[in-house]
Amino acid sequence: MTDHTMKKIPISIPHSIWPADDLRRAEKEAADSLGITLYELMLRAGEAAFSVARETCPGAKHWLILCGHGNNGGDGYVVARLAVAAGLRVTLLAIESEKPLPEEASEAREAWLNAGGEIHAADISWPEGIDLIVDGLLGTGLRQAPRETIATLIDKANAHPAPVIALDIPSGLIAQTGATPGAVINAKLTVTFIALKPGLLTGKARDVVGKLHHHALGLESWLAGQEPPIARLDANQLEAWLPPRRPTSNKGDHGKLVIIGSDHGTAGAIRMTGEAALRAGAGLVRVLTRIENIPPIITARPELMAHELTPESLDASLEWADVVVIGPGLGQQAWGKKALHKVENCRKPMLWDADALNLLAINPDKRHNRILTPHPGEAARLLSCSVAEIENDRLLSAQRLVKRYGGVAVLKGAGTIVACESGALSIIDAGNAGMASGGMGDVLSGIIGALLGQQFTPYEAASVGCVVHGAAADKLAARYGTRGMLATDLFDTLRRVVNPDVIDVEND
Repeated sequence: MTDHTMKKIPISIPHSIWPADDLRRAEKEAADSLGITLYELMLRAGEAAFSVARETCPGAKHWLILCGHGNNGGDGYVVARLAVAAGLRVTLLAIESEKPLPEEASEAREAWLNAGGEIHAADISWPEGIDLIVDGLLGTGLRQAPRETIATLIDKANAHPAPVIALDIPSGLIAQTGATPGAVINAKLTVTFIALKPGLLTGKARDVVGKLHHHALGLESWLAGQEPPIARLDANQLEAWLPPRRPTSNKGDHGKLVIIGSDHGTAGAIRMTGEAALRAGAGLVRVLTRIENIPPIITARPELMAHELTPESLDASLEWADVVVIGPGLGQQAWGKKALHKVENCRKPMLWDADALNLLAINPDKRHNRILTPHPGEAARLLSCSVAEIENDRLLSAQRLVKRYGGVAVLKGAGTIVACESGALSIIDAGNAGMASGGMGDVLSGIIGALLGQQFTPYEAASVGCVVHGAAADKLAARYGTRGMLATDLFDTLRRVVNPDVIDVEND
């Protein structure tokens, strides 16, 4: 594994993510290396957006184009000129400023005027019959809430019945973090240019980006020679990660996993983790839990080897196992604390979740062989901050977790972040709102634990496991919708997802 890629995962251009500041610098370097002016790139961006808009909204005849006072507005002027040339009616509103426009945007503005276009003030009454809105107000340089004039336009666009197409990024969405400190465009689709930005895939992005289109603007050859700082991982890569098994493989080849947890009243947690591990391909799974949990667990899933958690069974299991998962249903009483104290010095690959994380927050330490899988609330406790601080910069929060606790951190949520001590960083582009239900984290722990036992490194197991988890939920959502999805519903689709070479005859 290199610092920024996984050995099993080739990162293609559509799967590369660049921090917004880095991308602005890289844009000029790429253009210079290919002999392209920045204005030519702006023309290409406008053409790409216009093409997507026409294909997506072919019946739209009257376009309202909102232009800010930057290069995002320049893209809007290009789109406006192309729309008029195609015989469409265009009303263009522009934000004025005492500062001069950037050179490229100024050229685009002049070309619009020279083509006979008009520029209207931002505060005019909108004409009747608008059936498409193009958002070119704010680009990737935004750092704070939009000022009042722009916020008013954003709110008005969101209230209008016409669909909104955002240029590069919805105005008001922070390109680096996905945070929305103020008003933000709610786009039907977003056409982003050159490379993906983190804020399009995590934080509040899922609420406002709509369908995401990417266009490299002819810079593919330059991008192909770069190592992306962040990887976008999705279900399209599953076949590369999970090849068919050797016909002669046996259960010992696929990992022995011990799962520790489920204090009184939480038998379901460890049962879900254990079954998820089996469905994700673990060779053997042993669960250590309260003795009263054992009958229901083995009744529901007899393939699990269930034992009472005692000092003796824990010692024997830590010796037996290849991988250790602790936390589901563990609780924070003496029973769970004693088990965690014994496990914390284990040198085998480990995953800590749920109450193991809450106990870790009380007595922090640093381990290099451990995966942590917090949701934002657990992450806030681990970093002694608020949930809002975690969500305001999810990438930085994941990196802070790794710096403080070592190993690999999985910051769960919409646009899950996976960070590693080596510097590797990925955003998971899979999953849906149906996963906001109890037990989903237990299932994820089992999946990642299973992959740890199947020759994946901790960073690989965490990254691939998150995609598998989200993809299984996406299959369910495609069939039944998101409301009412249960964690145990994933078991059937999970088995299909981890066998991507098998043709799905039921067309799930």
